[in-house]
Amino acid sequence: MSWNKIIIKTDNASADRLSEALLEHGALSVDIHDAEAGTDAEQPLYGEPGLPAEQVWQKAEVTGLFDKDTDLDAIMQSVKEAVQLSQMPSYRTEIVEAQDWVRLTQAQFEPIQISARLWIVPTWHQPPDPAAINLILDPGLAFGTGSHPTTQLCLVWLDQHLKREETLLDYGCGSGILAIAALKLGAGHVTGIDIDPHAVKASQANALLNDCDQSKLFFSTHYQPGNNPDDKTVVAGQVDIVIANILSNPLIMLAPILAQAARKGGQIVLSGILQAQADEVKASYQNWFDMQLSEAQDGWVLLTGIKK
Repeated sequence: MSWNKIIIKTDNASADRLSEALLEHGALSVDIHDAEAGTDAEQPLYGEPGLPAEQVWQKAEVTGLFDKDTDLDAIMQSVKEAVQLSQMPSYRTEIVEAQDWVRLTQAQFEPIQISARLWIVPTWHQPPDPAAINLILDPGLAFGTGSHPTTQLCLVWLDQHLKREETLLDYGCGSGILAIAALKLGAGHVTGIDIDPHAVKASQANALLNDCDQSKLFFSTHYQPGNNPDDKTVVAGQVDIVIANILSNPLIMLAPILAQAARKGGQIVLSGILQAQADEVKASYQNWFDMQLSEAQDGWVLLTGIKK
């Protein structure tokens, strides 16, 4: 089985109207993407760190997928009239052959070695090192597959610094990867918090997949240090480690809350921070912690601190 695909070059003024017109004229699916993706002119969007959010790319491509027998030239003529364009936009067509999309997607995700003893392994792979600590984790809706530098920075820190039986708060737990890794590395108790209920469900499912001791692990969408009726093991000032791999602006706003969670002498570990944002985030936590830039990878940094 195959499909017809049409790719239209346009701008931010017409992209949405073109995508709607394609759907109205029988497209099975549409998407809008950066026409310059993969080049030096690629335009990050939607509040990526340190950049203003835009509505759509300045130079966009609108793609529509149709049944294989569709007359795409006729479709484009109708779309042009529907959108009331003065001239026909530039477009090209392609044939999309049927593929095993599941196998193709899985092939993009290989096991990731974090350290000599720590691996991240998708469920469809055998662990390369059965004797290692293998985190079984598939790509999903929640952030944290282990492929992003910020996740790897946090995992390496946990592998090197976490002591047995320490308590840990993972704020913005996403897939649960850091919380699960901490437990596997010997933490006494771990609490994972995420405002997205889908992330909490993903974390709980991944914890079961990894045979975690449920008595030592707690996930929730709500966290108030010292006032959490569901989790008596984590109260204000008693957590050994607070770790948060999110973005710089939320980290800055959360500083008082995360600081309150850590005990005196406890540690804070922050990532999701671009190198240019490190000083601002560091300054936000300096009142409570002796902060330092711990590591960097591919333009992202890891900040750590000791509670005063």
